[in-house]
Amino acid sequence: MGQPMSCPQLGVDFSPLLRIMLGAKIGSNDRSMKKKKKKISVVVMDLVLLSPPSKPLFSSSTSFSSASSAVAVASAASRPAVILPGLGNNTGDYGKLQLTLDGFGVPSVVAKVSRLDWFRNAAGLVDPNYWRGTLRPRPVLDWYLKRVDEAVREGKELAQGGSLSLIGHSAGGWLARVYMEEFGVDDISLLLTLGTPHSPPPKGLSGVIDQTRGLLDYVEKNCRNAVYTPGLKYVCVAGRYIQGARIFGGSEINVVSAIPVDGDQLISEVAITDDVESATLNTSPWRARFVGQGYKQVCGQADVWGDGVVPEVSAHLKGALNISLDGVYHSPVGSDDVSRPWYGSPAIVEKWIQHLLN
Repeated sequence: MGQPMSCPQLGVDFSPLLRIMLGAKIGSNDRSMKKKKKKISVVVMDLVLLSPPSKPLFSSSTSFSSASSAVAVASAASRPAVILPGLGNNTGDYGKLQLTLDGFGVPSVVAKVSRLDWFRNAAGLVDPNYWRGTLRPRPVLDWYLKRVDEAVREGKELAQGGSLSLIGHSAGGWLARVYMEEFGVDDISLLLTLGTPHSPPPKGLSGVIDQTRGLLDYVEKNCRNAVYTPGLKYVCVAGRYIQGARIFGGSEINVVSAIPVDGDQLISEVAITDDVESATLNTSPWRARFVGQGYKQVCGQADVWGDGVVPEVSAHLKGALNISLDGVYHSPVGSDDVSRPWYGSPAIVEKWIQHLLN
């Protein structure tokens, strides 16, 4: 296999476009997967560490109503949403998501980004910080932040004095955090991220290279911590579409939760996990290994669950309301909304739309 394409200063080991193309070809057998009834369980997470050794997770169960109740709530005024495209995506990729949101009474604006715009990031190659692994978002990503600011201004006109929701897909999620740090959060009451790699890759692991060249490390150290308060909420949605595998040997770990917690910690965040009996897809071993190598570059482990591009553990953020959904693919490109739904497919939107409704 040749060297996979990537855009190191933004994202993930493998280019989403390349992996989507390969995934579309090798994932045709996924279409035969039978639909299973889903139930939602709530895993209570925490924020303030009170004792060092880890203990078993404390969990409880609850359920959410279907889309009909969400539609009823939507009859009230809803915050407009500004959608931030992910790496390699363009504005048009989110047109169907906009229509779905509109059906729930949520007007939206997508930041104006073309696929060619992403080549602007090559400017980072001339920055010495790129080669040192200490790259900063600005100025290399100023072009993107400017597009976001223009979209936010348009969204504020729709809000008519009210607040906005930001929806960041993939790299758009952590870029939203950079935007909020640089431009303020006065008009923003919700950040909802979809398949966003929030955490920098671990350092010092053999075979793991920081593909962001320090960008996510900067975000983690310099952007405000996630919160879930009446005034500002962070909601992070992760997909469990395919479990990766190591190239050689058995599995390293069977991950069933996104963030390990200590039983004596104070409760401050909730993660909703969608449990499906058929969570393990009928996946060929070589595909799992291919995907696993992408996961490894993001979180340091190959045999973890993820959306095919971003590992579940990386898409969650301490302090946020963290949600995991089974069978959810990373990108609108390569998704068919039925056998391979992505975060913005109508049936999946129903699972997180309540967070956008006032």
